[in-house]
Amino acid sequence: MEYLIGVVLSVLVCAFAMLVGFDRGRVFYPTLLMVIATYYILFAVMGKSAPALTIECLAAGIFLGVAVAGFKKNLWLIVTALAGHGVFDYFHHLLIDNPGVPVWWPGFCLAFDILAGGFLAVLLMRRVGFARTA
Repeated sequence: MEYLIGVVLSVLVCAFAMLVGFDRGRVFYPTLLMVIATYYILFAVMGKSAPALTIECLAAGIFLGVAVAGFKKNLWLIVTALAGHGVFDYFHHLLIDNPGVPVWWPGFCLAFDILAGGFLAVLLMRRVGFARTA
């Protein structure tokens, strides 16, 4: 069920962003990536785990760095990072012991991230020259 909810919510968020014009600027999807990347920090705090908090901050820092680079250079980096974060979600439990992560989160976030990355990829293919900065 978490996969279905992730897909539906991703479609709703991306479609809403398109309808109201949030995605006309280059900043929407990098910002989305930054928000997505910080949820595991929240879960580490909720789980009261300092070791998880440290590792999650490092992992989020990588995604935040990619969000900035993608915004400044090429939005295809954001497509890759969103999809990469979805894969990270799937394997997260094997890499980091974070007791605050809800059991349904990896499947939900995997579905959301992959679809949001795909949505941005279609957007970039349709808007010639939008992916790169001048």
